[in-house]
Amino acid sequence: MKELLRTNDPTVIAFASALLRGEDIDCFELDVHMSVLEGSIGVMPRRLMVADRDHFMASSALRANGIEVPGA
Repeated sequence: MKELLRTNDPTVIAFASALLRGEDIDCFELDVHMSVLEGSIGVMPRRLMVADRDHFMASSALRANGIEVPGA
């Protein structure tokens, strides 16, 4: 698994996940429940992970839809 995206904005994660599912690319969110530990203030970023083999296509799909992908 490779990290595709890291953000504090849950709407970006939801949009990116929907785009990837539309492209038949499996993705997995990490750190979703960290808000329980941080008191729901949004300090801890969430991460969106994809399989190594899908990383290039996933980053291309996100960039094509205006989502900045670090390191891509």
